[in-house]
Amino acid sequence: MNGVQIRSAEQALNVGTWLIVCGAMLYSVLTVTPLMRAHTPAGWAWTAPILPLVVDAAVVIVVRLDSVLARLGGQGGRWPVVLRWMTGAMTLALNTADSALKKDLVGAAVHAVAPLLLIVTAETGLAYRRSITAAVTALEERQKADRRQREQEARERAEEAEEAERRRADEEERRERERRAFDAKLAREQREHEAALAREQAEREERREREAREAREREMREREQQRLERERREREAAGKAERERREAAEKAARERREREERAERERAALLAAGPVNGKQPEEQARATVAAAFAAGLSVRQGAELCGWSTGWVTARYQELRDTRPASVLEGVSA
Repeated sequence: MNGVQIRSAEQALNVGTWLIVCGAMLYSVLTVTPLMRAHTPAGWAWTAPILPLVVDAAVVIVVRLDSVLARLGGQGGRWPVVLRWMTGAMTLALNTADSALKKDLVGAAVHAVAPLLLIVTAETGLAYRRSITAAVTALEERQKADRRQREQEARERAEEAEEAERRRADEEERRERERRAFDAKLAREQREHEAALAREQAEREERREREAREAREREMREREQQRLERERREREAAGKAERERREAAEKAARERREREERAERERAALLAAGPVNGKQPEEQARATVAAAFAAGLSVRQGAELCGWSTGWVTARYQELRDTRPASVLEGVSA
């Protein structure tokens, strides 16, 4: 068994032991607390869980310190044995006391399971840990012996390797001298070859630079021609757009003058009709009121021209005030 397997077994033992200890402690607290509460004076019932907790704390101390001593290969003497059995007996007595006082043998047997399991687990765990410690010690001794043997073999191999290395060094020195002479010859030939290559490379680089310079000059001339052509087209497009804009502006001005002249003629015609005897149709009346408003006539004069009431004319005047003069002229011409 190797060290990993031993540590795994020891870890399993620790986990199992603490699971049993924690379960027994919880069961003991839940079982003994009602008994202590029943035998505690009134007003002190809150102290009932203290005794089972104290006993269980002693169990924890025993289990923990026994595991440490067993792992170190030490012996605690008589008192750890006394404390271990005394805490086990106290836990057993406290857990079975209530059932024993009631002469309930089944209950006493059931409540004795956890304490007995705790006592046997503590003793068994101690034996297991001592056995594991002995096994680990033996394994370490074997490993030390193997390590010493390997170190001795390594020293012997090192001495042999050192002797072989000296022989190899002498042979390598001879070969190194021959290699240096051969390398010097190769270096001279390599330098001559590299010089020839450098000359050829310089000639190729110069030729490439001359071709690249000529290509850049051609490209610059083409770009300049393209720029001039683009500027000429832009100037022609700008002149055409300017002519179209002036023509559109002149056309819009002519149309605006024509609309104003037509609106002026229609307004003069409406005002020249004079007062009417009856009411004009609403559309015609609105046109008459708009003409009167544009001419600056009063509400009464506008009412006389269209034949409608002054209140109706006043409302139309207010509508016309809320609109722009250009909108009024367009309504009149319509």
